[in-house]
Amino acid sequence: MTSRAAVLGKPISHSLSPVIHNAGYAAAGLIDWTYEARECAEDGLAALVAGLDPSWAGLSLTMPLKEVALDVADEVAPTAATIGAANTLIRLPDGTWRAENTDAPGMVDALLAAGLSTVDSVAILGAGGTARAGLAAARDLDARVVTVYARRRPAVEDLAPVATDLGLTLVAADWADAALAGQAEVVLSTVPKGVADPLADQMHFRAGSVLFDAVYDPWPTPLARAAAAAGVPTVSGLDLLLAQAVRQFELFTGVAAPVVAMRQALHLAADARGRQ
Repeated sequence: MTSRAAVLGKPISHSLSPVIHNAGYAAAGLIDWTYEARECAEDGLAALVAGLDPSWAGLSLTMPLKEVALDVADEVAPTAATIGAANTLIRLPDGTWRAENTDAPGMVDALLAAGLSTVDSVAILGAGGTARAGLAAARDLDARVVTVYARRRPAVEDLAPVATDLGLTLVAADWADAALAGQAEVVLSTVPKGVADPLADQMHFRAGSVLFDAVYDPWPTPLARAAAAAGVPTVSGLDLLLAQAVRQFELFTGVAAPVVAMRQALHLAADARGRQ
């Protein structure tokens, strides 16, 4: 029987997830596996999941489904519950669904691949959904203090319970002072493209730091370019997209992911899109 998986969201036509997963299936010899993209809004997720037949092994979730997925799932993994968001639904042997979050551990994987080890201080630009994953990543990297620079102070306050549950000390900082983020060992930029561009000429990175910038189109961003010029390793949103997909692949299939093939397919697709 064919095993099926898909990425859901709205809009979804831009997603590169099918490229990554299908390349993985091909490289791993999983000829009976397929992965597609399906458009789905928040109010349609429960019905869609309920209507899936036993051939469906898992679902990747993007915006705006990461929060409502917790209500749809029969079981919620601890990290997803703490963050308040899931990007993965896995079908269990008894037919029920478990919500997982591979964004946070994927962020850790990408940062470790860039040469990072454990850290004490993390600075996060932005206070949205990706910032929540950033807090969990900071915890897994053994950070103790996380400073969040956001344009809206109430958004930072919404992160406080998450930080508390993760055992982190959260420091709220004004966006006007965001250039100071460069003094942290890890800088996580989770803001939409263009928002952090003015910081490229203002931020002075400390020696040995690493920059993660969630943007991958266009790449490099001005901030990433400034970090590279300062000798600071950079991790892109494309690196995170791959890392979280690798974890999903293994959760869905139970097979070790062929990371090299998946990375190659992703970068070829991203490069082709950039030339369009």
